[in-house]
Amino acid sequence: MNPIEDIQARADSRRIAIDKVGIKDILHPVRVKDRSCGEQHTVARFDMYVNLPHDFKGTHMSRFVEILNSHDREISIASFPVILQEMLQRLEAESGYIDMRFPYFVEKAAPVSGVRSLLDYQVSFIGEIDSSGCRIKVKIVIPVTSLCPCSKEISERGAHNQRSHVTITVSASEFIWIEELIALVEAEASSPIYGLLKRPDEKYVTEYAYDHPKFVEDMVRDIAARLDADPRIGAYTVESENFESIHNHSAYALIERRKPQP
Repeated sequence: MNPIEDIQARADSRRIAIDKVGIKDILHPVRVKDRSCGEQHTVARFDMYVNLPHDFKGTHMSRFVEILNSHDREISIASFPVILQEMLQRLEAESGYIDMRFPYFVEKAAPVSGVRSLLDYQVSFIGEIDSSGCRIKVKIVIPVTSLCPCSKEISERGAHNQRSHVTITVSASEFIWIEELIALVEAEASSPIYGLLKRPDEKYVTEYAYDHPKFVEDMVRDIAARLDADPRIGAYTVESENFESIHNHSAYALIERRKPQP
């Protein structure tokens, strides 16, 4: 049988390098560290890319899947540098990128009744590698309640409030639990969100939010102050989007910081 030619290995004459090429949105089961239970089984979506030099016609797409499968379900923040380095070696690349996105569940107790329920958060582990080194980030989308200070001030009864999404992306010098970052954000919102509430709980969270009004600007500033005070965090981005209940648009704010190196 004649050997089958590898078309991707041919030279390319256009002399145009490609910044990112690879596979996108592949599903894979993973295990993630869980602060209360040790580990949590979930399913992640992966994007895996490398750069392609100008003289290479194409990359080897199947090798990305082989690398992913070779690590079975043992994929974590700690293993990201190993996977990124393996991508560079096997695909003969100079830079690589992985984005691993998955739902993460936290069991929460209602504030009065204590009834327990699960709440899901969207988490991403993002890794990049090039000649300057390897960089890992954790990104979490955290739903909270925000209540408008202006509405509270000018209204005789009540104040408009809404669900908000706070998105934080952090680079850390040591391990940080996902639950730590969630708790930090929820503490700076008008109120946390719960999967299940009884009537006494609903009364409590409604009144709690009324007593803790926050503009979108307040939310990102208060969270940024907490992140600034944490020596483990070297860089961060904080975004807040309030899905305004009395408008047909959202309110949005962002703070991005890289702390000075000691």
